[in-house]
Amino acid sequence: MSRPDLAGRVAIVSGGGKGLGRSFSLDLAAHGAKVVVNNRNRVVDDEGRGPADHVVSEIRDAGGDAIADYHDVADPSSGAALVQAAIDQWGRVDICVVNAGIGTGGMFHKETDEEFEALLAINLLGAARLARAAMIVMRPAGYGRIVLVASTGGLYGDVGLSAYAASKGGMIALGRSLAAEGERRGVLTNLLLPYATTQMTEVGMADEFASAATAERVAPVLTALVDQNCTLNGQLLVTGAGRLRSASVVEWGSVLLPDDLGPHELEELVHQSKTAPPTELNGALEAFFNFMGEQPL
Repeated sequence: MSRPDLAGRVAIVSGGGKGLGRSFSLDLAAHGAKVVVNNRNRVVDDEGRGPADHVVSEIRDAGGDAIADYHDVADPSSGAALVQAAIDQWGRVDICVVNAGIGTGGMFHKETDEEFEALLAINLLGAARLARAAMIVMRPAGYGRIVLVASTGGLYGDVGLSAYAASKGGMIALGRSLAAEGERRGVLTNLLLPYATTQMTEVGMADEFASAATAERVAPVLTALVDQNCTLNGQLLVTGAGRLRSASVVEWGSVLLPDDLGPHELEELVHQSKTAPPTELNGALEAFFNFMGEQPL
């Protein structure tokens, strides 16, 4: 069995001080990567040390190399600053794990504009800023691995998840676009959709799921995904509790519209479309040509 080898690689992990980010940082370092552990300092201990500092200490105590960064990803300058921190310390950036995020919920009609937009600013715009800063460095270098930590909430949505689902759905679309743009330059981008018990998800999670779905059981998937020998690109990987499932965006069969279309006819056409096997499509342009060229059912 092959084992990830990240010796000499430099990684950035946003939100790396707690939960999934902590597990990602520790596992990357355990496989040889040098890590910029990012986490804003909302809470510090009596010595003034925040979550990122503690993870860095764990990595160094185990013989690894890491530095702490305290930028808030909601800050427009944070993405460039994180990448610059890696370059200043080690002269390169090979791996970018876009993980920082918040998960507040609420019914769409009850949320204020400020609440909705604050979540988008952190989860989506913060992700885009860091991914862009990393891509700017990785493309000329001819190598890079970017992982956006999204959510099945961004695939399916659900009651009380409007802002969160919108932000994670945007991350999924962003990641697939980056995968298409970066592949010829050696920069591969994938989406990780984890199920894990963290400070954000533990409320209301049944005990049997909470004990099985630990953050530590997600980290090996992330580490394998950013290894130089992994050629996956544009993939949506659902993982948790020692399991992995590939996800995708699909379209079913085409049907012809009648001259007179009413609600009942529309419902029947949707049902008819779904009788055809689903087709996985790799981009908006491919989807267009497939749609226009397919023989209707």
